[in-house]
Amino acid sequence: MPYVLVFTAQYNRRAARFLKRHPDLRQQYLKTLQVLEVNPTHPALRLHPLRGKLDGLHSVSINLSYRITLELLIQDGQIIPVNVGDHNSVY
Repeated sequence: MPYVLVFTAQYNRRAARFLKRHPDLRQQYLKTLQVLEVNPTHPALRLHPLRGKLDGLHSVSINLSYRITLELLIQDGQIIPVNVGDHNSVY
């Protein structure tokens, strides 16, 4: 089942800032979003639920240093990215 990525204006601003600071990660970032849309449970994404103040959100990896936090609504087939950045900035 294909999923739909739903981008909010707030996330788009965060992603634009992230890509401006890290233009070398653009291809990895886009590939992560493509894999996420096709198969959110793909092992390369390292999808996992978050706890504590981010309870209810999930995280996927762009690479070992950078993550995307997201709201995963499996029942509606929607994936809503929330934040993107390094480990400390998204958690």
